[in-house]
Amino acid sequence: MNSQPRAVVVGAGPNGLTAAARLLVEGWDVDIYESAPAPGGAARSTASLFNGEIVDLGAAGHPFGVASLAFQKLNLKEHGLKWKNAPYEMAHPLDGKEAAFLSRSVERTAADLGFDGKAWTRLHGHVVQDIDKHLDNLLGSMLRIPKHPVHMLRFGPPALASAALLGKTLFKTEQARALLASSAVHAITSPARPLTGAFGILFGALGMSRGWPVAEGGSQAIVDALVSVIYSKGGRIHTGVEISDLRELPAADAIILNLTPRQILQLKGTDLALKARERLEKWKYGSAVYKVDFLLNEPVPWKDSRVGTAATVHVGGTVDEISFVEREVAAGRMPDRPFVMVCQQYAADPTRGLTLWSYAHVPHGYVESYPGEIRELITQQIERFAPGFRETVVDATRTSPCELEAWNANLVGGDIAGGSMAGLQSVMRPGVSLNPYRLGPGLFMASGATPPGAGVHGMPGWWAAESVLKTWH
Repeated sequence: MNSQPRAVVVGAGPNGLTAAARLLVEGWDVDIYESAPAPGGAARSTASLFNGEIVDLGAAGHPFGVASLAFQKLNLKEHGLKWKNAPYEMAHPLDGKEAAFLSRSVERTAADLGFDGKAWTRLHGHVVQDIDKHLDNLLGSMLRIPKHPVHMLRFGPPALASAALLGKTLFKTEQARALLASSAVHAITSPARPLTGAFGILFGALGMSRGWPVAEGGSQAIVDALVSVIYSKGGRIHTGVEISDLRELPAADAIILNLTPRQILQLKGTDLALKARERLEKWKYGSAVYKVDFLLNEPVPWKDSRVGTAATVHVGGTVDEISFVEREVAAGRMPDRPFVMVCQQYAADPTRGLTLWSYAHVPHGYVESYPGEIRELITQQIERFAPGFRETVVDATRTSPCELEAWNANLVGGDIAGGSMAGLQSVMRPGVSLNPYRLGPGLFMASGATPPGAGVHGMPGWWAAESVLKTWH
């Protein structure tokens, strides 16, 4: 009789791959089943859109990836992963004013902010200085006792506020306020909502410590490194296999689902307890993104040329503007000037070619009022701060919320976070039980819907694997 424990992972996104890799390192026998033709989930890249130029089909910038405990412990750099940083980590252009910039140091960022430099340092300096301890606290289950309680107590009070209120209270300049609030919008909710201060502070601190890098050669490089770890430990990945009934899977001591609540509820053979099912049914999905990739004949002609040296650009104007359009999107209304996320990977990684990755925040499941609507709104927003951008565009591809979901079923209605990150749901993900990764005997969940939430960092998979190991022992 074989005494080696056996696990099956359903879904080969970064969290499923990370969970599998960790169990393999611990001596488990692991099979991974993926419905798509290749592993990677929302971290895949392609060279087929624009004559061989690399385009990230999903995630692009990776502040949490470079800081990930899971990726570090799995030694992904030894499996070919290389991080690349641009001269500026992030830029936020403004109408009629100098742009705001996030650099890979508190000192340089504060110097660029001028009058608000000291206040910026007071808010972020201690988080940057002890970033590893803060990540230990924040990249785990929110239901556990923090490993560094003193640091959590210091982080907590400003983090509970909205990023908009925090910026208005602490800063005098629109640059500092915008830099904080637009970082908070990575939660895909209005920066005027409570708890968004936490996102703004943490994203800024990551930029000023680990940076907001891209993966050399595309986000696919992260996936390839995880796959390399899995194969080196004897794991098996089965692609093009749709699992609709868990009873179809081979016998296993643990099944880990790299899925969000909706997909889990659609599965047969889960034998979920009534309370677990009810809690999954209460899970709410959030606003969507509409993705547009551009092929350019020259870099974006930003009014402030320094913006062209930033890997990530937040295009949305003032904090009041961003707060308004995010409220509109959450209410199901499409604004004329949506918040747009832009990644200029070529500023960090010249091997990418002149491709521009972008998405706009749109209502959940949004369908365009006319073909090309969102491409035009994104173009207008970029043109607002980079006149002549339209003339640099050689080609473009559009991916709607529905097409994102068809490509990856976890992106329900175009929600790339695995569920709304507004309010308490941002910390109670998904609140299934005191162990948010365990759905029932031998059944576990690892996706952006589990703590610490979305992002290509593998931590939900890491903690789900730890839950498996604790249950097994």
